[in-house]
Amino acid sequence: MLLEAIYHVPRDKWAYAYDTSTIHLRVRTQKNNVECVVAMTGDKYDWERTYYEITMEKAASDGMFDYWECAVSPQYKRLSYGFRFHNDNETIYLTDTGLSHDYPYPPGGYFEFPYIHEVDVFKVPDWAKEAVFYQIMPERYCNGDTSNDPEGTEPWGGQPKYDNFFGGDLQGVMNHLDDLTELGINAIYFTPLFLSPSNHKYDIVDYKQVDPHFGTNELFKQLVDQCHERGIRVMLDAVFNHCSDQFPPFQDVVKHGADSKYKDWFHVNEFPVAVNDGIPTYDTFGFFANMPKFNTANPEVKKYLLEVAEYWIKEIHVDGWRLDVANEIDHDFWRDFRKVVKGANPEAYIVGEVWSDSLIWLMGDEFDSVMNYPFADKVLAFFNGAMDGRTFADNMASLIMRYPQQTNEVVFNMLCSHDTQRLLNRVGNDIRRMKLPVVFLFTYIGTPCIFYGDEIGLTGGDDPDCRKCMEWDPDKQQTELYDFYKLMIQLRRKHKALREGRFRFLKADPNDPCIIYERVDDKVHFIIWMNNTDQPRTLTHPLVKNDWYDALSQEKVDTEDGIMNINLDAYGYRILCRSLQ
Repeated sequence: MLLEAIYHVPRDKWAYAYDTSTIHLRVRTQKNNVECVVAMTGDKYDWERTYYEITMEKAASDGMFDYWECAVSPQYKRLSYGFRFHNDNETIYLTDTGLSHDYPYPPGGYFEFPYIHEVDVFKVPDWAKEAVFYQIMPERYCNGDTSNDPEGTEPWGGQPKYDNFFGGDLQGVMNHLDDLTELGINAIYFTPLFLSPSNHKYDIVDYKQVDPHFGTNELFKQLVDQCHERGIRVMLDAVFNHCSDQFPPFQDVVKHGADSKYKDWFHVNEFPVAVNDGIPTYDTFGFFANMPKFNTANPEVKKYLLEVAEYWIKEIHVDGWRLDVANEIDHDFWRDFRKVVKGANPEAYIVGEVWSDSLIWLMGDEFDSVMNYPFADKVLAFFNGAMDGRTFADNMASLIMRYPQQTNEVVFNMLCSHDTQRLLNRVGNDIRRMKLPVVFLFTYIGTPCIFYGDEIGLTGGDDPDCRKCMEWDPDKQQTELYDFYKLMIQLRRKHKALREGRFRFLKADPNDPCIIYERVDDKVHFIIWMNNTDQPRTLTHPLVKNDWYDALSQEKVDTEDGIMNINLDAYGYRILCRSLQ
């Protein structure tokens, strides 16, 4: 065995409490180097009576490693454990004291999970596992009230620019709640709603006021109430990293300089505040002078922003926050943010905008989830032909092993957003190719999100082109694409196996862009077949049972001598399932 590849630490994603009675253990080995891993578990105070061996499952593999996993339910909420590794000619043990060929006499020197304290268990909102999110930029969704249009509002459907307006508002969203319900949406993510001079509202002037071009606080409360009546949750965008240069405390700093009582609200490097050769004398989001960065370690700033977070949860009853530029804010702030938000609503959903590995924010004391941009990048790279099935499977395994299971179940998966090209653009404007990543999105682990308009074929390049007005003319909508989205949403919401069931690749081969994978729980077994090529293909896989049917058409699908043969059109897919009850 390659001993250097064996890895485990008794914390983080490697040993954690999944719930108040279950501990998940993970260990890593070199790929295809170990045949079997056994977790040796027991209570250190009563080892002989509580000793129990668990053969671990190979939960995932990437290009270099295998990852083994098991769930343990200790009798007394505490656990001592070690690992035993087997291959043809060798047995190795791993405990807290290290690797050994000799049996380590228990429990001294074994790894420990001292106790499952309920207060320490990382709990995520159950409703987020059921959610299908729909991201809305209010300014571009629907103009429902022309009386609040900004000056210079352009006709609906024009070319988006960085600084133009089309008059979208909250009334427009309210006018289409029935449409969202018909589609199957049960959660909305709003980009910022608060008073701001821009069309995107990521430079906020007043965090407690809905922008008058969108409506009023009272109208937003009505919208939230109407959403809740339909079973739709509402998540807002929290821009707490920075504000607008028109934010009153910052304007006070502009006016009074070092004498301003707000000077420590920001990171001012030199007075007076100014922009020299394009570089502000104060820290900003990027180098945008109109977005000065908050000093979130300042007690007054923290108090102000945490009151904002609590206000919209308590008074308006929103269901969660998406946190803009979350990785550029200090951890101490986010820990207090979680306490305040969860204190106001324990079921509030907290999603951080972090574009890379986010484990340090996902240990139970900061976020519930993050925007899973690595998911979008890897999925679209595969379906655009940039990798074969084996590489794709390795990439997805790496993502699954990044986080604890409870985070994987609610990680915020999307294929595009207001910061990227539209999905249809990202797949070469080919609807056949677009459907494959959408099928994957709705049959994969995590919480899926649709960017408004994707379901009717809205196109758009890089920002600002991706922020086009929603198309409401039925003659200009891709109705066949809409029906496909609706069907996929219905399927996911109907079956828990597609939300929380086990995920595993069944076919993912080198030099082959076709894949087969499964989702399964104790009720239903799904197998998804995908032909990611421009030619018809027949995919085969051994299946003993002969009670399979097409999950979308309900057509019975038979095996032949224990083999399933599925004929797929170019860029075709098939979702088969069978009942396990």
